[in-house]
Amino acid sequence: MMGHSHALSGVVGGMAVAAALQDREFFGLTLDLGPGEIIAGSLVCAGAALLPDVDHRSATVTKTYGKVTEVLSDILNFLFGGHRMGTHSFFFAALMGTIVTLLAWWSDLAVQIFVFLLIGIALQGLGFGLDKNRAASGIINALATAAITLTLYATGTDYSWLGTAVAFGVILHFFGDMVTKMGVPVFWPLYRKRVGRGGFATDGPFEKKVVTPLLTVAVVLGSVYLFDWPELLPDHT
Repeated sequence: MMGHSHALSGVVGGMAVAAALQDREFFGLTLDLGPGEIIAGSLVCAGAALLPDVDHRSATVTKTYGKVTEVLSDILNFLFGGHRMGTHSFFFAALMGTIVTLLAWWSDLAVQIFVFLLIGIALQGLGFGLDKNRAASGIINALATAAITLTLYATGTDYSWLGTAVAFGVILHFFGDMVTKMGVPVFWPLYRKRVGRGGFATDGPFEKKVVTPLLTVAVVLGSVYLFDWPELLPDHT
């Protein structure tokens, strides 16, 4: 799938997990996810859902941070065997989840920086910016990302789940690509054969006219279900 579809699937996936966990009891503890955790989780999943395509020079995630992500793309493309190879595997999902978890244990500042980067990638994937003016788009993206990240930080958003959310977002990318004609080698490096390959064409009519609109509707419905809008919106009476 294209970047915007992957990003939307990440938002939908993050919302679905939040809906499934909200007010559930685990080991005697009831999970009460606030708006900050729901928004952060959805955007983190959206950004992470774009990470596997960092092995491609023209991908949304590769273009988000200019030369930095372009050089990283070349390195990962070489290390993981080309596009839609190692970065599209459960190994890569586990690797990213582990790295982010270790970062969370190491430094709160590292967590905030990584959240900032992922939210920036998510907004870029969701089309937040100006397609014909990359400089202006970058500035808009950076300002919006900074505002969201700082707001989440100021409200005391808990990121103990960050590594798990990143791994989940990466895996969502696999399922998105598995329903296209190319498929993905999810069991790389043990088994390199691609899984899927029987679906629709990437950026084809079905993705544009069916998949993307359905994901967009799912985001809207998820927002209505998860957020108590009368409480969130200011009272003008």
